[in-house]
Amino acid sequence: MASPATRHSTRPGDGTRRSDGSPAEVRRPLDGLSYDLAGPPALTHVAADHLRRLGARPRGGDAGAGTSSGTHPGADAGEIVLEGAGPAYLTGRIVWGAAGAGVEDEATAQAATGVMGVHGRRHGAPRGLGTDYLACATGVLTVQGLLAALVGRARGGGARHVTTAVDRAGLLTVAQYLAAAGADEPEAVELAPGGPPFLSADDVVFELETLDPGAWAAFWRALDAPTEAIRAGWRPFQFRYATACAPLPPELHRATRTHPMGRIGQAAEAAGAEVCRLRTLAERAREEAAGGADPWSLRPLRRGGTPTSTPTATPTGTPGEVPGGDRPLEGITVLEAGRRIQAPLAAHLLGRLGARVIRVEPPGGDPLRGMPPACSGVSARWLALNRGKEAVEIDIKAAADRRRLRELAAQADVFLHNWAPGKAAALELDAEHLAAANRSLVYAYTGGWADRIADAPMGTDFMVQARTGVGEAVHPAGEPPVPSLMTLLDVLGGLHGAEAVLAGLLLRERTGGRGVRVDSSLLGAADTLLAPALRRVRQGLDPRPAAGFRHPLRTADGWIAPSDASAAAAAAHDLRGLCTEEALHRLRSHGLTATAVTTDLPGLRHDPRLSGPIGRDAHGALAVPDPWSFA
Repeated sequence: MASPATRHSTRPGDGTRRSDGSPAEVRRPLDGLSYDLAGPPALTHVAADHLRRLGARPRGGDAGAGTSSGTHPGADAGEIVLEGAGPAYLTGRIVWGAAGAGVEDEATAQAATGVMGVHGRRHGAPRGLGTDYLACATGVLTVQGLLAALVGRARGGGARHVTTAVDRAGLLTVAQYLAAAGADEPEAVELAPGGPPFLSADDVVFELETLDPGAWAAFWRALDAPTEAIRAGWRPFQFRYATACAPLPPELHRATRTHPMGRIGQAAEAAGAEVCRLRTLAERAREEAAGGADPWSLRPLRRGGTPTSTPTATPTGTPGEVPGGDRPLEGITVLEAGRRIQAPLAAHLLGRLGARVIRVEPPGGDPLRGMPPACSGVSARWLALNRGKEAVEIDIKAAADRRRLRELAAQADVFLHNWAPGKAAALELDAEHLAAANRSLVYAYTGGWADRIADAPMGTDFMVQARTGVGEAVHPAGEPPVPSLMTLLDVLGGLHGAEAVLAGLLLRERTGGRGVRVDSSLLGAADTLLAPALRRVRQGLDPRPAAGFRHPLRTADGWIAPSDASAAAAAAHDLRGLCTEEALHRLRSHGLTATAVTTDLPGLRHDPRLSGPIGRDAHGALAVPDPWSFA
């Protein structure tokens, strides 16, 4: 590892040099910085890839995407040293969880944090994700922490060390489900097995998407589904984003099996719904070049712009407010106009890092505040994404309110939204419009497809899973490829959105306060998650794990999950007559690693395996700990 370096300014002329010795222009936030990285690739490959894409150079040479400049396969933690012309020496550490707690790899992390339980709801029993979802999410969170520390340091404060834990990342990914399970009232729908996708008469597996109950009814009427089944199916279908399951009436599945895909597509188009055939990983590999596009884009905004009645502002955080080490974004203001999960989660993470978040809601407030189940009258799920935010009600269809929004953006550091494609431009609230009033604004858009797929369907989690092959990647061989009903990409997309904003804030600091537009997408999140599987496809290997991969073992009173390395040997033991504690003792006595699978989410609050405490917020909703810690 490298030794500490002397701190430099991060303004233009910050020490980044061309080969002739003259100052080099900073185009990416980490230009001029280098990194050392050691540890198991499972923990480090995403962080290494994103650091490189953001401009940092591996000290050992061009490590390439998804690899480390130095790895120690036997290590149980990832170590990062980042240094260079801008900030001083900064270190990072990635750990699975608390030492000796039994969370030692992806399988045990998914088991302990409730991910197996939530993902398995549609199957009726806990199941592990076939991808290293939590390690992937932790890699993105690690880069977030490093970027946030650099932003804080550039503003006169900040930390010198960031630790990120996989078990805490796991809790973050199930935070909505955890909050709902611990609410004051029960779920509004049954938590039972079932859900899309559907099968056509000509054996095409497809996803269906609509947010409109009228379109839902019209689609099924066109396929001659029974009226009662149509009515009974809407609520579980609508709530599948919140519950990770959808026990649909079997008559709906029978209806699609009586029509060819062509007829189903016509019915969807006429009704205003959308369908998407499940694509394979091989298809995705053929349409995406090796290495893929960056998961986000950063583009400096043009200086100047059309004059407006709003005074030009150049905010760089609240004057005189120095960020603390554990809250590096203190003094930064984020204006968020988000809905559902992706953008609200991105803003929520920025708030956890110290930013002031002002949420733009329609007149009457966000209707999702009332989504059951509730804690003290407020939706538990909504609180999981929006607690601690301020709120302002604005009707973006009204000219006077749009002027008010521009005035708020003129005094903000970040404007973040996930409106439908083209809506911001139509309302004259796109990057160039807001940059005219605020030349230092970081304008962030979190979308579905990033304009990279010509025939893309609606940009929602399950449609992106279907279109990109995620449904194949998350299930092992021998099982039908189906998208997970856990909102994998909405959550990972929200993480990418926060990462992109932090990259934009750092680039602004390093270019003299120049505004930046940053774009992230669910497609970019899918690309990050699928990168290892797509590499296997291109190498001519089977991209799916073997049959039975990460299937927990049944005990007399629950389930246990062996680590991936112990799974084959553990499967040879019949544990069904043993209680979970006895089963774990037996496996451990044979030198095997395993842990209990969490199916009771509220019980996580007192789970000694976790490295951070789960508390309750002011409304009584369960709240997960920060995924990073700063020192």
